[in-house]
Amino acid sequence: MAKKTLNYYMSLPYNITLHPSPEGGYALAIPELPGCITQADTADEALAMIEDAKKCWLESCLEDGIEIPEPSKDDYSGRFSLRVPKSLHRYLADLAKKENVSLNQLILHHISRSAGYKG
Repeated sequence: MAKKTLNYYMSLPYNITLHPSPEGGYALAIPELPGCITQADTADEALAMIEDAKKCWLESCLEDGIEIPEPSKDDYSGRFSLRVPKSLHRYLADLAKKENVSLNQLILHHISRSAGYKG
């Protein structure tokens, strides 16, 4: 297996967070690279600076032989399987019937509400 280079890691699509800084200007970070942060007066300046911070962060890890995490892949299908007790399944199915909605709609509503999802 070929050794991964700085150019390889620099080309990966890492997530970047940008938010106003309480001191003024903007703060940026790359969540997958702990401690890779920067701050600047303008968003454009901050975007350039985060690339420099990323390069320095990656170079340091490569020099020290530290494993570098790759970007997370947001590849969600919207489907997952969940096993529940038969009694809960029956209860939810009865409730869905009373509400005149599908079991899927009922469960989606309750999970979304419980999680605080505002979609």
